[in-house]
Amino acid sequence: MFESKFAARAQFDLLHLLTGIIGGVLLFVMVGGYGCSSEKCRQQALPGQTKTPVCKKIPVIFDTDIGDDIDDTWALAFLLGCPELDVKLITTAMSDTRPRVKLVARMLTIAGRTDIPIGTGIPWGKNDRGHHQDLWVADYDLSSYPGRIYEDGVQAIIDTIMSSPEPLTVIAVGPLPNIAEALRREPQIAQKARFVGMHGSIRRGYGGRAKPSAEYNVKAVVEAAQKVFTADWDMTITPLDTCGIVKLDGEKYQKVLSSDHALAQAVMKNYRVWMNTRRRLLQKVYDVGKTSTTLYDTVAVYLALSTELVETEHLAIGVTDDGYTVIDARGKDIKCAVEWKDLESFKALLVERLTR
Repeated sequence: MFESKFAARAQFDLLHLLTGIIGGVLLFVMVGGYGCSSEKCRQQALPGQTKTPVCKKIPVIFDTDIGDDIDDTWALAFLLGCPELDVKLITTAMSDTRPRVKLVARMLTIAGRTDIPIGTGIPWGKNDRGHHQDLWVADYDLSSYPGRIYEDGVQAIIDTIMSSPEPLTVIAVGPLPNIAEALRREPQIAQKARFVGMHGSIRRGYGGRAKPSAEYNVKAVVEAAQKVFTADWDMTITPLDTCGIVKLDGEKYQKVLSSDHALAQAVMKNYRVWMNTRRRLLQKVYDVGKTSTTLYDTVAVYLALSTELVETEHLAIGVTDDGYTVIDARGKDIKCAVEWKDLESFKALLVERLTR
């Protein structure tokens, strides 16, 4: 019933110039105003950084509909590869949310991050066909997972935000029933968190089309998006204008494909499983040996760190009843990533975080 956002839908590697300097690869991984607490991060800065690094991790919650489009899996691996981010909770969204928990749990096990709690999101809509990566966890026993799994993921979101001594960043890369329900139960979470999402379409639509699209993460549950887009919190989004043109191919893609890093290998195994379930539709569009799909959700993870590589505009955005995000004088002021300053540097950062 719910088709993921892929259905509507390059080689210069700046970071590698730093190989061999100061005993290894010194990559630009810090962001002005944010950073991480480790000594390693004291030596790093994100591409395009212009501000002085601050060694402080960013606490985040990650809300994902992993199991539909494969870009959620890339985004989760990217998230786990970012030492600047202190992941407090991962929640699953849309349709049958329990199998999505298995996907997250196995990824966290591979990453050695079973300290991160998982929250089971509220079911939304029917799913009689299963998820496209179910075969990857077919033999995975969720009861063997040593970490904590909350049956009420929405309450876990609320409790995590409200108990935090500092503001959290909610990174949402799917439709928004979990976040909307959390706001309904406890509106004060908007005062203690900021929202970063992969949502909407401002001036360009899927595939870079000149006409905006009704983007899936908004259109799937419009009323939830409307609630989130009117809440009293700071919001930053990557609409299709920027996230809709991110794809790895050539040398960058081959580095991920051939990597011996456990998370990179897990991503590629999931990609193959996902492709096999979608082969009739996608076999003429994507070649697992040569290119990724469009990696929409990875940009939202990046925006939790920095906006240095994108052009942003503060725009008044409203959500229409048919799922469009439109510029509307009555809408909420939202920081929108509308253009890329340096897409190639973002791709290089993504590859480095997936493969190191």
